[in-house]
Amino acid sequence: MFALFLRIALRSTAMIAVAVSLVTTAGFAEPPTFISDGSSNAGGSKPPVNVVLIVSDDQTYTDFGFMGNERVHTPHLDELASQSARFTHGYVPSSVCRPSLVTILTGLYPHEHGVFFNHPPPGFAKLSKSPEISRERFDAYRGEAESLIRNVPTLPRILAGQGFRSLQTGKFWEGHHRNAGFTDGMTTATPSGGKYGDLVLASGDVVAHGNGDHGLAIGRETMRPIEAFLDEVVSESSPSPFLIWYAPFLPHVPHDSPERFVRLAKSRPNVKPHELPYFAAIAQFDETIGQLRSAIEKRGLAKQTLFVFVVDNGWQPDAGKFRQTKGEWDHTDNSKRAPFDAGLRTPILFHLPGRTVPATYEAPVSSIDLLPTILAATGVGPPNRSLPNRSLPGVNLWPVATGQAPADGERAVFGELYPGDARELGKPEQDIAYRWVRRGRYKLIVPHAHAGHPPWGGYLTRPALFDISSDPGEARDLSRRPGYQAVRDELNSLLDQWWAPGP
Repeated sequence: MFALFLRIALRSTAMIAVAVSLVTTAGFAEPPTFISDGSSNAGGSKPPVNVVLIVSDDQTYTDFGFMGNERVHTPHLDELASQSARFTHGYVPSSVCRPSLVTILTGLYPHEHGVFFNHPPPGFAKLSKSPEISRERFDAYRGEAESLIRNVPTLPRILAGQGFRSLQTGKFWEGHHRNAGFTDGMTTATPSGGKYGDLVLASGDVVAHGNGDHGLAIGRETMRPIEAFLDEVVSESSPSPFLIWYAPFLPHVPHDSPERFVRLAKSRPNVKPHELPYFAAIAQFDETIGQLRSAIEKRGLAKQTLFVFVVDNGWQPDAGKFRQTKGEWDHTDNSKRAPFDAGLRTPILFHLPGRTVPATYEAPVSSIDLLPTILAATGVGPPNRSLPNRSLPGVNLWPVATGQAPADGERAVFGELYPGDARELGKPEQDIAYRWVRRGRYKLIVPHAHAGHPPWGGYLTRPALFDISSDPGEARDLSRRPGYQAVRDELNSLLDQWWAPGP
């Protein structure tokens, strides 16, 4: 096997595409690339702050050293956390990755941005296992859903209007990276020939699975596309401010980290066999954080770069669920896809030297807050477009992160869960499975049944109320206990004021 750096300039009337990649033992038919339009500052005043947005993929909120877990190896994330404003009770609205990622990009809830599913109609099984589905039909079905991201403001699109360049790497479900407004990127909605991003249909056609294709090489195989992007930016006569979307396919399954990470996980105290592959993947992910920060520092950009960290959804290995066909442990019932904190809660970090104040905040916050907070940090105003009859729902956390204001401990945060497959685009009310709200110490989850079928996943069949402070594992439903009726009614009212999907 060999490694080769490749740079190709492809010219068209619309753009210049620059492919910078590293071919590794993954055996990519086409190397992982970032596609660049070669643009620099578009004019106007240049915001002084760059942004690196780090999104972990499938990692429960407890599984960090800085969150109190001494059994995982996360020194680079722990160092970042020690320098950051730390929101330890952050939430994503959904414990399914695609709607969660689009929320980070748009600052909208899934029922608002419309991507409330992983797979569009007719669903993943029919798309992948029906012989009549060709590559063209598969791409057409996915294309209908991918068009949704083009109809809402996104963070890269807003920043591009202020002269920012933006690089997409890693997990990204929305087709070509330009669909979300990235100026540069690795994901092109074409098969990569690589280890993770392709799908063989029943027809025999090979397609891009849809969750990142070429971009999934980042972190697992190479960090070179990020370094090449940074080199290109800093070489400009008038360097553009930039956004980097770093959402590696880590510590997501397959947990196939190199042996040195397995040995590292084994060296940690009291690691159980079913945790070992997952903990190794966490250590691998953490190492890439060190590489990413080093790439920024070596180019003299650290003092003007905001690092933001969030997890797309939680994941925990289940000792009783070993999947023989795949040779890996499946997740617990209360983490990924579930309406519980193990799938929804995430630490959120903000670090900008000289601006953010290292401190821990336990007030609940949400990933819908990332977009307005980043816009405030970069000096970019809110998007001109907002939702009909209402403004964007997130809270600007920048005054809290910089020590200028207290966190709001009485704020309510909300979320919504759906099956992985959508029955119909544009109608989230048809598929809604669970809505939830947390305010203060209490969290209410309301399940939704459809057409006589029990709620998707079977996690709950009736509303449940939990005291997160005393019962973080959500094992004791308080909804029918004496003294909690008023709390349940108040939270249910807040939930319906937020979004009532109807029958």
